[in-house]
Amino acid sequence: MRLRIDLAYDGGGFYGWAVQPDIRTVQGEIEQALHRILRVDPNDASEPLRLVVAGRTDTGVHASHQVCHIDMSPDILERAVGHMKVPAVTALEHRLQRVLPDDITIHRISEAPVGFDARFSALERTYVYRIADRSSEVDPRLRGCVLHIDGDLDIEAMNLAAAQTIGLHDFGSFATPNPGGTTIREVKQADWARVPAQPLIAQPMAGKGYVVPTFESGLVCFTIVADAFARNMVRSLVNGCVQVGLDKRDLDWFKGKMAVPKREGSTGPIAPQGLTLEHVAYPADDQLAARAQAIRAKRTLP
Repeated sequence: MRLRIDLAYDGGGFYGWAVQPDIRTVQGEIEQALHRILRVDPNDASEPLRLVVAGRTDTGVHASHQVCHIDMSPDILERAVGHMKVPAVTALEHRLQRVLPDDITIHRISEAPVGFDARFSALERTYVYRIADRSSEVDPRLRGCVLHIDGDLDIEAMNLAAAQTIGLHDFGSFATPNPGGTTIREVKQADWARVPAQPLIAQPMAGKGYVVPTFESGLVCFTIVADAFARNMVRSLVNGCVQVGLDKRDLDWFKGKMAVPKREGSTGPIAPQGLTLEHVAYPADDQLAARAQAIRAKRTLP
């Protein structure tokens, strides 16, 4: 049977999602916990417990809502129940959350519908990159998920750059293809905005002049939605936009990089800590298999 796992993690303590020998990764921590809970030998090739993720995140990148799936036999899943008087899936969710470290949270575990593939069935992914520029109040509590830039960002100029990315393009100037893959992607939304300085409490207490702001008040946020992302694509696009926003590069430079998809040093990725995977969207259950089949095809530009 196939299980869907919805989760979140603070990427600051991980060398990315994908399991690697002798270093700490999100996939490695979860798979290790699953083998322990379900009493499966990780070296037993006949009972592999391997996660398939919606989108691999790089070292230091966070996720507030990541999705992955795992296949296992019902007999193995039943091992999670033990003395708990709950369904096996519920038992696994409870036990996994208790075993995992504090920088990983399981939102839920559910039996996946027929045709579901966490990676290939996804319709789109949403990332947000958060920056505190000179016009923002730098909150040290947010240093792990917000990048501080000592300069004033021109949001209007950055939006003119971001608008160039909308649609189906080859993002070869801003991404690295996987072996045998492509950097062609379809971006559905890409925009910059400063979060308004909204109060956490709508009405201040009587006689009090100070209003507690929301945590993100004043931050500059880049929201991008695409069917999929190539390696380093979001952070490299952010870096390009920031260079325009700081007046280090002009809009024509950014347009040129979009027009000629050639990787070079000035379009490398920005620091990872400001980036968070916020959402993964899927079609209706009866369209999951068809979506997975269609997305496996290698894309080309018309």
